[in-house]
Amino acid sequence: MKNRRSFIKKLAASATFAGLLPLAKKATAAEVKLQGTLIHHVFFWLKEPANEAHKKQLVEALHQLTKVKTIKVSHIGFPASTEDRDVVDHSYSVSYLAMFDSQSDQDSYQVDPIHLKFVEENQHLWSKVVVYDSTDI
Repeated sequence: MKNRRSFIKKLAASATFAGLLPLAKKATAAEVKLQGTLIHHVFFWLKEPANEAHKKQLVEALHQLTKVKTIKVSHIGFPASTEDRDVVDHSYSVSYLAMFDSQSDQDSYQVDPIHLKFVEENQHLWSKVVVYDSTDI
């Protein structure tokens, strides 16, 4: 029963975050508040950006990383085909976003064995990593 509740809670949080909760009215950005949330956004530049096997390995490893229990919502993505502008950086290979309920949950994630294993087994793939952490005001 606990696993089912946890699954439903994560599903609802994900749907709300995306603004797609089918049983509720569409929410505007002003209506969806992420108070107390810590957002952890990581950008990876692969050493060999054209190496599809390396990209696949990193993505699969990121999917394993989402099993850390303190992560509430996650997203793995690639540069979008948005317009080229001075303020848009399309140079990264893969992005990873994780949302946590608190700073302590993110601190726990940093030392979680799943996260430590992820870094140990995959750091040879990237030449650069940039992390942006933010909290609400």
